Amino acid sequence: MSLRKNAAAPSNGHQSSESTPKQAASDEYEGHFSLVRNFRLADLVTIANGICGSFSIFMSAKYLVSNDEDYLWSALAFPLAGLLFDFLDGKVARWRNESSMIGQELDSLADLISFGVAPALLAFVIGFRTYLDTVVLTGFICCGLARLARFNATVASIPKDAKGKAHYFEGLPIPSSLGLVAVLAYWKTQGWIEGREGIPWGTITLWGAPGGDGELHTFSIVFALWAAAMVSKTLRVPKL
Repeated sequence: MSLRKNAAAPSNGHQSSESTPKQAASDEYEGHFSLVRNFRLADLVTIANGICGSFSIFMSAKYLVSNDEDYLWSALAFPLAGLLFDFLDGKVARWRNESSMIGQELDSLADLISFGVAPALLAFVIGFRTYLDTVVLTGFICCGLARLARFNATVASIPKDAKGKAHYFEGLPIPSSLGLVAVLAYWKTQGWIEGREGIPWGTITLWGAPGGDGELHTFSIVFALWAAAMVSKTLRVPKL
């Protein structure tokens, strides 16, 4: 959604604090239900992304309660639907030639739900349930959060083409977490999940007895490396 974010970035002009973009955005949303009344079409598409992520979370929870595998398949599918809306909102913004500060923030929050929280919970559901697993998954979510915040703060300084599209991402973009979701979906087809054959590569015990707080699933290291790649400053991923 480069158009929305670039348009919302602060200018370098000599403006007073009362006329900053954030103040202008605040003035735009005055009055009862003004937030809803001022939603752009692209904002609604972005919210659809957040809805998909939220449904994925609830489907994961329902699977834990019921052990009905249909819920797990739904939980695995919804982040992919979220990616579709994440792709479309930028297209709609460019088509409509409209952007807003609220749209910029909505995009990041929806991405955090669909590509941060939902995949982490899916990993927990699949079987990453040790104490250290949850520490890694929490770090994964927080790195995604930090990566999105940095993007919002630095998007104006990233080189762009004539259409305003950034040349590259600083760090791994958070929607790339769907690669991990795809791995989890494949494991599901093979029965490599909690309650069946278990997660591939097993566990390692960093301290204490096996099965205690010091146990970590080996594949959790991949989640940790993925999180580090998201917040990396030197890793530059070309934007297609």
